[in-house]
Order: sequence, then structure tokens, then C-alpha cells
Amino acid sequence: MSYKLIDSTGFPIKAWTEGVQVEAPAVQQLRNIASMPFIHKHVAVMPDVHFGMGATVGSVIATKGAVIPAAVGVDIGCGMAAQRTSLVASDLPDSLAALRSEIESRIPHGRTDNGGANDRGAWSADAAPNEMHAELSTLMLQLRKIVEKHPKLERAASRAIRHAGTLGTGNHFVEICLDEAQRVWVMLHSGSRGIGNAIGSYFIERAKEDMRRWFINLPDQDLAYIPQGSELFKDYCEAVSYTHLRAHETSLH
Repeated sequence: MSYKLIDSTGFPIKAWTEGVQVEAPAVQQLRNIASMPFIHKHVAVMPDVHFGMGATVGSVIATKGAVIPAAVGVDIGCGMAAQRTSLVASDLPDSLAALRSEIESRIPHGRTDNGGANDRGAWSADAAPNEMHAELSTLMLQLRKIVEKHPKLERAASRAIRHAGTLGTGNHFVEICLDEAQRVWVMLHSGSRGIGNAIGSYFIERAKEDMRRWFINLPDQDLAYIPQGSELFKDYCEAVSYTHLRAHETSLH
């Protein structure tokens, strides 16, 4: 599939959107992004592109020398994972209802109590599976180091251990599926479960504060960026790495 170029006064905008109508506000966001001086080579636009927070969702925005937290997003750690099992289709029962019930009983999901102590989508006190305890201890030590430098993340961090390894709300799911060879896979779409959202939102606001402090004018305030080499850049990368490690370590338990 070939791409087309969207008119831009900045870096090139390459759009793989043949047959797709891209909304006008999203096109303007793409032009705003392309005007940033640290874009690396070009902005790549995917067929699912649509309007987002400062930057479009469904686009690839490579940067060099700075990072735009809003372009990275606020659902940090939300993602997909898949694990092939030793089973094939013929090993499965005619109805997967019992299997679904078992999955639902083992993996907290949804959200109640506004995410508080009685949230059925989180682990109750000390209820996480034993095999997760060592991993959770390591992850929480990493998180504590981040919170020591950024205390405003304390509230979200205090809930993080109860949410690690849980499913989340919205469009997140566990799915039993088959490949072309009839092998059975478990596919997971996990959520950021609070801490990823808190980290994303916090650093977006910190970037905006710096733009105001340095009197930097932007085409959209949500394109506030963090320069590479700054202490905030280092802290942001550490925090994002934590959330992705958390998702990887706990996703298929």
C-alpha cells in the first residue's frame, strides 16, 4: 500500500490512508506536529488515524532531541500480549463457558468503589497470586524511586500494587483464539490501571509548565515537550520504562 503526502509547511507527512477520510481537525494536528523542529525525518499516518490530545491517535511520531508526552499518550502500559499454549482446537470443549468463568474468577476486572479499597477490579489485601509477589516487590521498589522525585504521583502509586496483573476496564480483554494451524492462544489486552494514566498526565503538565517558564510558543499547548538531556527527560523515560516493564512482567500471570 503506497502513501500520499499531506500538505505541510514543516516536515513531510506521509499518510497510508488510501480510501480513508481523515477528519479536518486531525489533519490540522498532523500539520502542527510536523511543524515541531525535532521531528525525525517525517510523520507517518496510519489508516486508523483520528483526533487526539495535541497529537493524532494512529500516527507514528519519531522525534530526535525531545519527547512530547501527550504524543506518547496517557494510557502508558496499556498494550497487547499473546501466549501460545500446548493445546490445539480439538482439545477444547464444545462450550468455553466454564473456561470463561474460571478466567473471570482468577483475574480481577472492571472497576467499582471509584477504584477504592472495595474495587472488585483490583486485588484485595495480600490476595495477589504467590508467583507474582517477587515481581511486584521489585516493581514497587522502582515505583518508589520515581515517587520520591515526583511526590504528586504518590496517590496513584499507593494503589498500583493492587492493580498490577489485573485486567482493567473499557476495551480490555482476555481472549482464547486459534491460529491458522488450529493451535490455541491466549491473547490479552491489558490496561494502564491508573498508574500509567497518572504518570502520563503528570508529565504532560510538567512539560506545559516548562513551556510557560521558557516562554515557548506552540501551535497547540498539548504539544509541550521535554528536551533530551534535562533531568525531567531522564525521569520521564524512567517512569515510562517502569510502566512497560510492569505490563510485561505481570501481563500473562
